[in-house]
Amino acid sequence: MISAASTITAAGDGFTAPGPANFEYPELFSVGGVDVTKPMVQLVLAGILVLAFFWMASRRAAMVPGRLQFAGEGAYNFVRNSVGRDIIGSHDFQRFVPYLVALFFFVLVNNLFASIPFIQFPTFSRSSMAYALAGLSWLIYNGVGIAKHGFVGYLKLQSIPSGVPAAMYPLLVPLEFFSNILVRPVTLALRLFANMFAGHLLLILFATGGLYLVSEYGGAVGVISGIAAWVMAILVSFLEILVQFLQAYVFVLLNAMYIQGALADEH
Repeated sequence: MISAASTITAAGDGFTAPGPANFEYPELFSVGGVDVTKPMVQLVLAGILVLAFFWMASRRAAMVPGRLQFAGEGAYNFVRNSVGRDIIGSHDFQRFVPYLVALFFFVLVNNLFASIPFIQFPTFSRSSMAYALAGLSWLIYNGVGIAKHGFVGYLKLQSIPSGVPAAMYPLLVPLEFFSNILVRPVTLALRLFANMFAGHLLLILFATGGLYLVSEYGGAVGVISGIAAWVMAILVSFLEILVQFLQAYVFVLLNAMYIQGALADEH
């Protein structure tokens, strides 16, 4: 398979490797002068699906839950207990649970869109959308910290490590400020975007590469290599489902850690 792909590249037989252009979608329609694209529709659809699921799961709550209520409670408790309570702490976590639950399932549904037939596109493989969500997280955890400690107190907490000699401040304070205040939303978004982008790009490569090898390159080498590429596409698809879940979990876990750090009295 590798040698066949190398031969194709060397021969210049016309295979166009997937790239950023595959993530650009034309407008579907325009609203008030704003061009609406497929990823934008997916964001709205994900919000509707998450809201509808939890509304339907909770609208007829009973002491003995039905299947839908049981699923909703299990989903809610997963984020509430394993992320909210365990990371933020039992004293402060409850008021952040609605945000963390909504955030986790919103990111998860948008990630899973990549594996759903006829959609097959991870919303957060568009960097602007990942950075917008990280920007919202940045506003929330910094706002929480400022509300508790005051603006100056919060900056001091995030910029001056406890137990460090004052002589080290000129070196550490700029690094701590840069790391805790400025870099966090960038790395938060970049982790989500890069994983969704790379996974989808890999799937396109194996799928279209396999088709090219079978239909255009031909011969025994082309057919065998093409089929092997399709098998890899199937395997990567299953791996991507795991990655989609893990990236949603990591995103909300880091949000909880940042909130906990903003509320803490010591850095």
